[in-house]
Amino acid sequence: MKKTISDIDVAGARVLMRVDFNVPIDGNGKIGDDRRIVMALESIRAAIDRGGRLVLMSHLGRPKGAPDPAFSLRPVAERLSHLIEKPVAFADDCVGDEAAKKVAALKDGDVLLLENLRFHVAENLIDKAAKRGEEPNADERATIDAFATTLASYADIYCNNAFGTCHREHVSMYDVPKRMPVGKRVVGHLVERELKFLGDALAEPQRPFYAILGGAKVSDKIGVIQNLLPKVDGILIGGAMAYTFHKAQGVNVGASLCEDDKLDLARDLMQQAGGKIQLPGDSVCAQKLAAGVETKTCKGDIDDGWMGLDIGPASIADYAETLADAKTVVWNGPMGVFETQPFDRGTLAVAEALAKATENGATTIIGGGDSAAAVEKAGLSSKMTHISTGGGASLEFLEGKSFETIAILDDA
Repeated sequence: MKKTISDIDVAGARVLMRVDFNVPIDGNGKIGDDRRIVMALESIRAAIDRGGRLVLMSHLGRPKGAPDPAFSLRPVAERLSHLIEKPVAFADDCVGDEAAKKVAALKDGDVLLLENLRFHVAENLIDKAAKRGEEPNADERATIDAFATTLASYADIYCNNAFGTCHREHVSMYDVPKRMPVGKRVVGHLVERELKFLGDALAEPQRPFYAILGGAKVSDKIGVIQNLLPKVDGILIGGAMAYTFHKAQGVNVGASLCEDDKLDLARDLMQQAGGKIQLPGDSVCAQKLAAGVETKTCKGDIDDGWMGLDIGPASIADYAETLADAKTVVWNGPMGVFETQPFDRGTLAVAEALAKATENGATTIIGGGDSAAAVEKAGLSSKMTHISTGGGASLEFLEGKSFETIAILDDA
């Protein structure tokens, strides 16, 4: 277990909290979904209500290492101020004289939000070097060090409350806390909950324990399937990835999306599973992906020229029956192209099945991303035990990967 923001005395101290305020903002500065802001409130209040001087930092979108008004966090500051019912100061940069002056001006209980970290190329240099399979070069290292040292100078305490980026060793997630003293590096309650629910599900699940995996590609879920197979009682497959499994078994998948170069892998996974992998028995198909097109339900083989775009009614019934006695369920990835009707029915039906499972005492964990969006679309968010704020992070956690951004923080 990691030390949390509530385990440390923050009175009169400057708290630098990394949050994930990567929320959708339209061209008029209107926030489309503030769930990530709301999810951070418990830790924000744990700091300011006890007299901490809170400095918040986050990324937003993918600006190209330079200021871009379309990715400004200013609308987030305004929304946060409304939610906590007190002023939130805003700095037009995350480093520089203005930011330093506004940090210095903070009084007990005050809140300051820094401008988008990704307006600086330094924020992602560590991660980019890691993706190259090498250490940052000398120039990159100097840029990283200067950026990290400046951010770390703003605080007496560092708090990681951004699970959605915990799988990325960005400067604000990794190099900054490394510069903070031992005993002053904690997690926020959002990260604490993610570690608890995802960790408990993998380590000590109540049984039966099922995983539901969807999405387009088997290749995106290889690590998850391999890590979960020894732990779960069953894996329910949906989305386009199902057609790679079907084709590997000799089923005609028509024009469905399929990874032909992963057929051997799909066969190997089915063999490793020993019957634990449950594939959809029917599909809702169309000749093109569009709302209002002609559809038909195909059982087994799919006719040439037709593509599977959702699990069919028999599969919905089979999956609901499997989940009826579940005690732990982890869901990552939609069952079909849920953004386009009527190919959202399978995904929404799975959400409804999980809501019923929760009512019957199951722990239901939604792995962020599209699954979280689907649960929200179904109006069933409140019916789930836990909805992760990190799609990519939760996926890597389910693969069994360790996060250095968390490992370097203080143990309880």
